Amino acid sequence: VQLVESGGGLVQAGGSLRLSCVAIGGTFRDYAVAWFRQGPGKGREFVAGVGQSGGNVRYADSLLGRVIISKDKLTNTVALEMDNVKSEDTAVYYCAAYWTDSSYYVSTDPNHFGTWGQGTQVYVSS
Repeated sequence: VQLVESGGGLVQAGGSLRLSCVAIGGTFRDYAVAWFRQGPGKGREFVAGVGQSGGNVRYADSLLGRVIISKDKLTNTVALEMDNVKSEDTAVYYCAAYWTDSSYYVSTDPNHFGTWGQGTQVYVSS
């Protein structure tokens, strides 16, 4: 399966953004999916993840209350919504997935994810 992200661009501080990740050549049915990000001069950071069933989600502690991840099996899309964006949210956002037989668990370790998208750049202007 190939992952394609979209929705990045320039966002004003305090605004909202919505990123989408579509699976090409396959489905997310048997995959846990997550969003990571990498800001300028920083390492790759877990943002949010959703389990295979779509019923279990995990969020980075620092982003709790500002982000929502959702999995739509009908459209084969995993979306990330972020409110009240800040300058420190400026980063390249990556969608990643791994096959799993666990319905609910989703890892936060990027080493567990075998499939990655190309990333989408988000700039937050103050």
